[in-house]
Parts: sequence; C-alpha cells; structure tokens
Amino acid sequence: MNAPWNSSMPGNRDPFAAFICDDNALDTLRPVVAELGWAPEKCAKGGLRNAIQSLSVSASPNILVVDLSECSDPLTEINGLAEVCEPGTVVIAVGQVNDVRLYRDLLASGIHDYLLKPLASGQLRDALNEAQAVFSTPKTADAATAKRHVSTAVVGTRGGAGASTVATSLAWIFSDEHKLPTALLDLDVHFGTGALTLDLEPGRGLTDAIDNPSRIDGLFIERAMIRANDNLAVLSAEAPISAPLMTDGAAFVQLEEEFRQAFEVTVIDLPRNMLINFPQLLADVNIVTLVCEFTLASARDAIRILSWLKTYAPHAQPLLVANKAKSGLAEISRADFEASVERKVDFVLPEDAKAATNAAKLGQAFVEANKSSKVTAQLRKVVEHIGSAGDEELVNEEETSKKSLLGSLDLKGLLTPSKKEKSRSEKKPKTKGAAKADA
Repeated sequence: MNAPWNSSMPGNRDPFAAFICDDNALDTLRPVVAELGWAPEKCAKGGLRNAIQSLSVSASPNILVVDLSECSDPLTEINGLAEVCEPGTVVIAVGQVNDVRLYRDLLASGIHDYLLKPLASGQLRDALNEAQAVFSTPKTADAATAKRHVSTAVVGTRGGAGASTVATSLAWIFSDEHKLPTALLDLDVHFGTGALTLDLEPGRGLTDAIDNPSRIDGLFIERAMIRANDNLAVLSAEAPISAPLMTDGAAFVQLEEEFRQAFEVTVIDLPRNMLINFPQLLADVNIVTLVCEFTLASARDAIRILSWLKTYAPHAQPLLVANKAKSGLAEISRADFEASVERKVDFVLPEDAKAATNAAKLGQAFVEANKSSKVTAQLRKVVEHIGSAGDEELVNEEETSKKSLLGSLDLKGLLTPSKKEKSRSEKKPKTKGAAKADA
C-alpha cells in the first residue's frame, strides 16, 4: 500500500484504525491499542468490506488492521482496499487461513504483515510496534542520496507537433527505465490526452484542484493522481468543454510545489496558450522541451516562443526537439530551420506513423510499445540530456552553434584546418621530441 514516491508519514491522518469481524478479536486488540496510546474506539466491528466503504469517504490512517475472515478470495478482494487506501499506510491483515502461499502473496501485494486467529496480545503488540517502526526509523541515507528535482515543460510550437506524445514518452522513460518517481501533469484541461495515451481514466483530480486550490497537499496528491506504473503518477482531465477555465494559475503552481516534495521528476505537458497565460508555471522548471516540425509555421512560432522564454523564463534551458522529420520531404530543410531560429536543433525524431499507430492500438506510451524504434532511441537521449543538463551545457551548445558554418563546408567535401592537421598526423606519426617542440 506504500507508494514509491512518498515514504514520509503524513501528518493529517489518524494514527490507527482497525476493522475486525468478531468480538473475541476486538476484546484482545483494544487493550493493546490503548496501551500504545491510541483510541480504542478506532477498533470498529466489520471486516474488509467495511474498511473499503469507510476509507472511500475518509482519509486512511497511518496503521490499518483489517480482518479478512469473511473474504472468500482475499487476494482478489484486497485490491479493492488498494483503490481507496492512500499510499503510506501500513496495513496488517488478520485471518484464519493458515497457508504459507497466501501469506507470501499478501506480502507481495503490499500488506505489511498477516496474523492468524485466535489473536494473542503479545503477537498484536509486536506487530503494531513493527508497524510503528516503519515511520519512526530515521532515514539516515536520505540526505546522502538526495537528488535534485528535475522538472521539464514540454511545449509544442504548433498543434499536432506531437508534444503530448513526447511528454508521455519522457515521463515513461524516467519512471520505467530510470526508476525515478515521476509525475506527469497534463495541463490541457479540456482536451488533454495524457491519461488516454496510457489507457487510464483521467479522474477528477485536476479539475478539483483548480476549483479548490486550498485543498492541494500531499494527501490530495496521493488520492487524486492515477498510477501508470510503479514510479509514474498522472494528473490529467477531460473537463466539460461547456465550462471555461476559471483560474489564476495558483492551483497549478501549488501542484508543482507538491510534486517537488513527492517526486524526483516532473514532466508538464504544457499547451502554448497556457504558457502565455500563466508564465509563473515555469518558475521552477529546469528545461523547456520545445517540440517543433520542419515547417515554415513551426519555425515562425519557435522563434516567438524562444524569444518569450528569454524574457519571461531566462533560467530555463530551451531544448529544441524536431518531431516527425521526413527524409528529403520536409517543407524546409533542417539547415534553413536552424538559420531561421538562430540556434541548432538538439534532437531530431524521425517520422514513424506505423509505430505511433501501434502504440495507440495497445494503449501504451510510444516508447513502451516501440522499445527498439529509432524514435525511442532518440527519446532516451533526450531524457539523458534533461537529467544531466547543467550550466556548463549551455556553453557547449553555444560553442557547437558557432561551428555550424564549418559543418556546412564539410558537407561540400572540404576539410577544416583541424581535420587537415589530423590527416597529416595520421600519415606521419610524431615523435616524442616533435610533440614537445610543438608544445
């Protein structure tokens, strides 16, 4: 029941609750609970179904004891508890089936411990103390292993450029291949495809956040976000198109702040109109991944957005990714595009309509459905660049852009002076003395 992106003990939950089927077990549990300083009235009559019904309308406790005695199929029915139980809750199951395989399967499903009836006071005391230790044990390695938070906003220069495909793919690679706790925030509130791409129901989390920004906290994030895999949580929406977006952007900023506390990576699918309306969204963004195409309209809008970023988000590094590149069939060439925007294109993703169709049919992220495609290989490089980007890389990019003229000369079969020297050196190896003389 513990989410990998939140290992801290929530401060706004009850410390303990129990749902027990029979009176004998309740009579054994309540004195132990009182001894540990918890309220005995938190031990309620009822089993797993009562627990699910109660937790569907209230916050989960830090420690939950639940009775499986009335369950005909405990492993299947425990999934219902996982749907309403917030990450971070330690669950202790109680039952009367003495089966090693069941015990192991329950632990594998996220249950902390499994106790057999009839319950004994010493057995309960030890189990509850161990559950408390999960929260009270100091995490000495956290400070040493702490990593800086990586945040990237993916913006398309034009509709249909493929920014949403790139955003979901980057989030998937960060979470699935790099095993980093990752949040995907789809801010196309009315027409977002983040959840649809991953074959998920969008839920009401994002619209609830917009309507009630004051509710946004760690607990809200845990309940509102939909998990796509063990390390990826998605916040998306399909708001009614009859309801205009009424917000000053405070909810989005608050969401980003909570993501920084709960995740290591944030990927924001940011429509360009949201970029202009809410510039504060880029306050904590490290890199803006600008997805473009080799077309005249895309070049024009890339120029305008890059200029806007220099003025309103100078701290964010722009990363230019050309998508759906066709060999020899582009509206304008890469060289002409780069000359127009006055900077190099960092990564080029070739067009692969067959792979995109395959991903859509499977209901998977592009990179998950097409792990060996050339596009996926390039997207992995984009992820590596975003994860390792620093101030020194800005200098490297500037130096590279200055060499574009020499690069164009090389295409004509000419050698730069450095290459001529290298060619001569290959024909006539230098001696140690000659090397010293050159130095």
